Amino acid sequence: MAYLIDRRLNGKNKSAVNRQRFLRRYRKHIKEAVADAVSSRSITDIDSGETITIPKGDIEEPVFGHGPGGKRSIVHPGNKEFVAGDQVERPKRGKGGGAGGKASNQGEGMDDFVFQITQDEFLDFMFDELELPNLVKRQLAGTDSFKYRRAGFSTVGTPNQINIVRSLKAANGRRIALGASKRRRLKELETQLAAEQAETSPNEFKLLQLDEEISELKSRLKKIPFLDDFDIRYNMNVKEPQPTSKAVMFCIMDVSGSMTQDVKDIAKRFFILLYLFLQRNYDHIDVVFIRHHTSAKEVDEEEFFYSRETGGTVVSSALKLMKSIMQARYPASQWNIYGAQASDGDNWKDDSSSCFDLLSNDIMPELQHYSYVEITPNKHQALWYEYEQVRNQFEESFALQQITSNADIYPVFRELFRRRPA
Repeated sequence: MAYLIDRRLNGKNKSAVNRQRFLRRYRKHIKEAVADAVSSRSITDIDSGETITIPKGDIEEPVFGHGPGGKRSIVHPGNKEFVAGDQVERPKRGKGGGAGGKASNQGEGMDDFVFQITQDEFLDFMFDELELPNLVKRQLAGTDSFKYRRAGFSTVGTPNQINIVRSLKAANGRRIALGASKRRRLKELETQLAAEQAETSPNEFKLLQLDEEISELKSRLKKIPFLDDFDIRYNMNVKEPQPTSKAVMFCIMDVSGSMTQDVKDIAKRFFILLYLFLQRNYDHIDVVFIRHHTSAKEVDEEEFFYSRETGGTVVSSALKLMKSIMQARYPASQWNIYGAQASDGDNWKDDSSSCFDLLSNDIMPELQHYSYVEITPNKHQALWYEYEQVRNQFEESFALQQITSNADIYPVFRELFRRRPA
């Protein structure tokens, strides 16, 4: 396939159209670089821009050349080594030209192409083809979102809303209405004047009288203004509320003593990705942060990501708090409810069975989707097997994945929230 490059610059020496075409062309390379960046960055820099490297072999641009056409023979001056039919050997690859290695006195090369993508472009590629699964419209909440719709014309408005065609039509109609009787009278007088002038001996007094009346009518017609203030018509727009679906995401993170600092950092990375995803793609969504050890607590964003509180492990305490918040503030008849939980799989004795009961009987019937990630390289414990039973019961709306290192976070995140066929 040939690509035509438009090198004409638009405002501020930027070619936005060509940049978008370039990003689409090298989409695969950019997505790979974004995935690597998410795994290797610190938590505070996870949403900044990125430097992308395109291998030199993948960079090609078409060139239009004008040849003489047909066959021709030419002898270049200074040629003492070759005769007709000789094959000229190409320079060997990797010899000079920025390809690295030992110095050479021959050959050419090309460096890899490096460019920078902005923060917005980075996030666009990070969350490309992701969405909340099973998002349906429970109750329409149109109080915050509005759309302007054309609703005819008005006699009041601002200058930028003037409708020229309608204004000229109104002015023309007014001129016709105001001058109709005068034009009829003028036509009658002109007919009388022509008849009088056709007489053998016209009445000079009557002719003078008709001329004066005709002149007066023409003067009055000319005084009708071409455009008046009340001819102006304005485009009228009305503001209509737009129906939007209401959704809430519960973020549940284990901060017990069994969660080492490395495991907590992985959990934070997962939830930061989730939070950025929700903020960027959904305007009308609530996020509820719940931290738990032996007891659970609803916290704000700052405390959720940076508090150093720790303790034992009772996972059901977080699920009970989630259930109570759902009943008090987020009824399932009005809200699309989602849950995401991160843990190392460790739990207090028989509490895992309580988690199964809470999820299968009280929480999952009300939810659109629930995601559980277990961050551990070790064998699964009782909590994982209880959650597997929940997944078997709610195959379409419950998902669980295992994360063992930073490199697994982004692929697991994409698998949990990938766009599925309708």
